[in-house]
Amino acid sequence: MTRLIGINIPDKKNISIALTYIYGIGPTQAKRILLLAKIDFQKKTKDLTTTELNDIKKIIEGNKINVEGDLRRSVRADIKRLIEIDSYRGVRHVKKLPARGQRTKTNARTVRGRAKQTVGSGKRKASSPT
Repeated sequence: MTRLIGINIPDKKNISIALTYIYGIGPTQAKRILLLAKIDFQKKTKDLTTTELNDIKKIIEGNKINVEGDLRRSVRADIKRLIEIDSYRGVRHVKKLPARGQRTKTNARTVRGRAKQTVGSGKRKASSPT
């Protein structure tokens, strides 16, 4: 696996897809980086030269793209600020509910968790005779 700014990116994928393995770089940002580095989107990661990898690294660091640890820290700080000022979104984060207006009657299982979901009709199990 190729290592780029401290992250292992897969060798067998196109570089435009492999860059998205870095937290903070999506498909659009990856293509923008490759355009600046003048690298073909379809090129596999294993086929890149060290100079091309260094170009990608310089573009990510030079353009002050907020990635990995710094981005995670800033997101965590933003959520903490929302909680401290007691905003609606902060309260939703504290309750572990969707914060962006999604419905919660159904469809919020990934946020609310499956443990709270009742299975069947909610009746008690029949006791076994002893």
